[in-house]
Amino acid sequence: MKVVIIDYGAGNIKSIQFAFQQLGLEAIASNDYNRIKTADRIIFPGVGEASSAMTELKKSGLDKLIPILKQPVLGICLGMQLMCLETEEGNTNGLGVFNTRVKRFTNSVKVPQMGWNTIQNLKTNLFNNIKEEEYMYLVHSYYAINCQQTIATTNYELSYATALHKNNFYGVQFHPEKSSLAGQQLLQNFINIRE
Repeated sequence: MKVVIIDYGAGNIKSIQFAFQQLGLEAIASNDYNRIKTADRIIFPGVGEASSAMTELKKSGLDKLIPILKQPVLGICLGMQLMCLETEEGNTNGLGVFNTRVKRFTNSVKVPQMGWNTIQNLKTNLFNNIKEEEYMYLVHSYYAINCQQTIATTNYELSYATALHKNNFYGVQFHPEKSSLAGQQLLQNFINIRE
């Protein structure tokens, strides 16, 4: 199983690599077009600001590659948000994989949302052996609006899409690599997905 983490300068790559080591797999960080294209599983991470992250993707042509990948792809946090149509963060156009938009939480709640929160309405085998109301670790100021591709929700000020799915593409707002046993289970489920 060849796992590649897309390295575009906006990822929490070391913690993701460690999480896969716990599962007995080596995850290689790379921005090489061919290495990404030939991987069995791809992780699209992200920590930071959307417009500068998208600029980095465009510099290396990864903005064109990611939407046409055929193998299972998992976007994490900003990675998931960049796979949406657009985000209010820096008024940035996304990759258009998921048919939803990303908005900022209002000032009626503490921003960013930082820490543990529960996930609900779990769908697809990405959540096999993960129970409703499981806690996952989140750090974000922007959220994806619920849509037909929502496969899990979280409540913080309102209900939003904490996980999305379309074809071979999956996205999670939370950090599975920081979410203890439930996060490890989700990464294992992603590895187990049958194309």
